[in-house]
Amino acid sequence: MSATPEGRLGRDARVLVTGGAGFIGSHLANSLVQAGARVRVLDCLDEQVHGAGASFPAHLDREVEAIHGDVRDAVAVRRALQGVTHVCHLAAAVGVGQSMYEIERYTDVNNRGTAVLLEALLQHRVERLVVASSMSIYGEGLYRLGATIVQPAPRSREQLLAGRWEVEQHGEVLEPVPTPEAKQPVPSSVYALSKYDQEQLCLMFGAAYDVPTVALRFFNAFGPHQSLQNPYTGVLAIFASRCLNGNPPLIFEDGDQQRDFVSVHDVAQACRLALSTGATGEVFNVGSGRPRSILEIAASVIETLGLELEPVVTGKYRVGDIRHCYAARVTLEAGLVELAQWLERAPSQDNFMHAAAELDRRGLTL
Repeated sequence: MSATPEGRLGRDARVLVTGGAGFIGSHLANSLVQAGARVRVLDCLDEQVHGAGASFPAHLDREVEAIHGDVRDAVAVRRALQGVTHVCHLAAAVGVGQSMYEIERYTDVNNRGTAVLLEALLQHRVERLVVASSMSIYGEGLYRLGATIVQPAPRSREQLLAGRWEVEQHGEVLEPVPTPEAKQPVPSSVYALSKYDQEQLCLMFGAAYDVPTVALRFFNAFGPHQSLQNPYTGVLAIFASRCLNGNPPLIFEDGDQQRDFVSVHDVAQACRLALSTGATGEVFNVGSGRPRSILEIAASVIETLGLELEPVVTGKYRVGDIRHCYAARVTLEAGLVELAQWLERAPSQDNFMHAAAELDRRGLTL
């Protein structure tokens, strides 16, 4: 991604960050203020993420203008857009497992919320629109069979019930390779489909109305201020929350599935660049490019927190999960140290077992 010569927003820019009280949104808002931008955030302060009766987080910079409102509320959106020149759309319901049974809510928040925003932008032209997408849209990542690169079909239910976790083709186990933006999306959950819808709606809108638009496909972001009470948040925060409550991390499949973990600081930087880059009308992966197994991540969290726990491999499969996917700056090790320092001060609530029981009850874990 190439930035404009200034590498930053113009002096008269005013940025709206939807979902700006959330994990990534608050980091982005603060970094934009530090870079000299004027920033407004719109957030509904969802109870699952922020807790009951929550207010805007104390770590949000005092220079950020905060508006309490829902992205599905056209009046609130129009109010938030007043005087705005750039929009970074991060507002979304997040969670693969939960999306498979709260289908209406995820579709309503993510798809309709984006539609409401875009309709408001018809009456309020902006200089730039950036939308947060997700690596989950790819479904399975890219693989190699011998010298051939393949885009495999999803693993079958029969294969998963037999505990054959690796991706296969014609009886051969495939080797995972980095997943580029050119890989065909194959969403395998309601959440993933809604994120693909968000990015495509925004790119379509940008092309139709000549609004420079960029879509960013985030891999697994981690860092300070990630919700420690939301059992559908990132896996690293879920592991940390369980560990802080004296419970071992519970791992689906065999723990060897690979993911890409990227520091929230790098994600915020990618968003800032997207707000000023000359490369518009495109999608970009935002990841570290270094695959890590889930079992390795769990062990790293335990070690970083200095605890005596052992991860528990459940051998269960969660409907909607994929096996391997990782992208093609802050290292995991350095980021974990920073995260541990924040965890020492942060209250946590382990709601994982309640979430897992709900998935079991609905037949979404095998």
